[in-house]
Amino acid sequence: EALADAGFAPNRVYFLDCPTDTIVERLSLRRTDPVTGGQYHLIYNPPPSLEMKRRLRVNPKDAEASIDEDVLAYESPLEEMMDYYVSSQTVNADQDPHTVFESIENLLVKPLPKMTLSAQ
Repeated sequence: EALADAGFAPNRVYFLDCPTDTIVERLSLRRTDPVTGGQYHLIYNPPPSLEMKRRLRVNPKDAEASIDEDVLAYESPLEEMMDYYVSSQTVNADQDPHTVFESIENLLVKPLPKMTLSAQ
C-alpha cells in the first residue's frame, strides 16, 4: 500500500519460496577473500587453494542469528503482501541459482495482459 500511496504500482510481483534451512546454508557459508575481494561459498564455489581458504572472512550479516532475523522480517508481512498483490507469482527458489533465474526470466518475458482504459 505504501508503494501505491507514493504513486508506484509494480506491474509484476514475484515471491521467492525457499525453506529457511536452504537460506541459512546459502548465506552462512559465504566468504570473502580480503586480499582479492573474491566471493566464495564453501560448498558451491569453494576457494581454489587451502591458503586462500584460511584467509577468508565472514560478513557479520552472514551469521545465523542475523539471517534468522532477516527471514523473520521477510516472513512477517508476507501473507498480507501476497493478499494485496493478488496477481503475484511465487517462484520455487529451492533450486540452483541458474534455474531460479531462468524461472523468473521466463515469467518476465511473458507479455502482460492488456489494460483497458475506462471511459472518461
